[in-house]
Amino acid sequence: MKESTVPTVIDVDADVTTLINCFTVTPDRQRELVDLLARATEDVMRHRPGFVAANIHASLDGTHVVNYAQWASVEAFQAMLTDPVCQEHMSAAGQLGSAEPVLYTVESVHHH
Repeated sequence: MKESTVPTVIDVDADVTTLINCFTVTPDRQRELVDLLARATEDVMRHRPGFVAANIHASLDGTHVVNYAQWASVEAFQAMLTDPVCQEHMSAAGQLGSAEPVLYTVESVHHH
């Protein structure tokens, strides 16, 4: 799995649509879901028009995985949803855990 050298920018002025997809999983399936999402992102999603960035997070207790992704627009995200190859990966992820995908805008950012 490759790691990006360009950090994800979270900024109220950024012209992106943010997907936060929270998966609930059993601890014995967490690593499998993380690996599947990372592979799908590297092999498929990042090559789709409008993809900006994605970050996969694993909860410390093993019961959740979060995909924090940025798309250039709601339309770019929706176009990805209709792509058969993307649907295949999303279906596989759904077999490993229940998903709650929601689109957001950034409203506030704070740093130390």
